[in-house]
Amino acid sequence: MTESSPQAPAPADALDAARRALTDIIERYCPVDGSSATAVPGLSLFRASSTSTPICAVYRSVLAVAAQGSKRLVLADESFEYDSRHYLITSVDLPVMGQITEASPERPYLCAVFDMDARKIADLAAAMRPASPSPGNGQLGLGVSALTLPVMDALLRLARLLDTPEDIPMLAPLHERELLYRLLTGEQGPRLRTIAAADSQGHRTARAVAWIKENFDQPLSIDALADAANMSKSSLHHHFKSLTAMSPLQYQKQIRLQEARKLMLLESIDAATVARRVGYESPSQFSREYRRLFGAPPLRDVARIR
Repeated sequence: MTESSPQAPAPADALDAARRALTDIIERYCPVDGSSATAVPGLSLFRASSTSTPICAVYRSVLAVAAQGSKRLVLADESFEYDSRHYLITSVDLPVMGQITEASPERPYLCAVFDMDARKIADLAAAMRPASPSPGNGQLGLGVSALTLPVMDALLRLARLLDTPEDIPMLAPLHERELLYRLLTGEQGPRLRTIAAADSQGHRTARAVAWIKENFDQPLSIDALADAANMSKSSLHHHFKSLTAMSPLQYQKQIRLQEARKLMLLESIDAATVARRVGYESPSQFSREYRRLFGAPPLRDVARIR
């Protein structure tokens, strides 16, 4: 009789093992509820021991992998849910409504979030073989896909560096490049390539998104924005809505209102003052739009959160 060689674990078993390993890392390095930055550049960990009500937030360009539990995001009129079997990608800064839908003290929601650098994505995409055209894919700046073992393994290699911090300076850039490569060659690759491709419509639109976010308190001229993005007004409107699920003015409004909420939580200032600081000329219009988004007038909403 010949001795049989051990079989490699099935992909599903290997993915479950990687998921358990990531769960262990998050539990050790994020022992209390909330978000924790880590020594690995761009990597943060999040924990929640209970479900939540919908909370507004601006998502950066990130990869999010929930090792345990689940979360729902709403962008304009579209809803997305990711859990331990799926990963989330956002390719531009997007104002979303987020809600943790599965979590408990015994099995908390545990998530690893990695900030993606658009320049590194562009450099890597340029060095790779051009992808086949994918009509209709990669338009909206947010997507959810089934978690694959190559993506999970690459993320896990980054997270494991927390146990050997002396290796981070040398190995983190290598593991980051591998992770971005796996994302670019996966289902969400077209979404990232659309934004990274120099002088593409997606890249120009992303510049317009960034300009509004950085200048949200300034009056918005669609003519000037289109000129800055080197696009016609109709093209800007079409591609902006495809990318963010809202118009430039709607995007600016969401950013203004979320910034106003943050200011009132951090500083003891009245609604009229914060309205002017975020760019509103009419306090009454600010209060109406704030209530429409958050479900309560400014002061009552802030008091409820506190």
